[in-house]
Amino acid sequence: MPDAFVVGDPDGLSPLLVELRDAVARELHAQLAMRGERIELADLPEVAYQITLRMDETLRSTRSHRRPQSPE
Repeated sequence: MPDAFVVGDPDGLSPLLVELRDAVARELHAQLAMRGERIELADLPEVAYQITLRMDETLRSTRSHRRPQSPE
């Protein structure tokens, strides 16, 4: 059983998926605001690229929080 159901998350998503969903939603909101509430078909590759960047930032952030930093 996925952890999300064990902890009673109502939408059934794991914490990582919740973070990714929120990152995608924030980027889509920003893209729609920049483009006058309309995304043209020709703009989809750029929108997808920007969403991918947000997801990468989110994944890097969660990895750095999970992995202990080695002392230098």
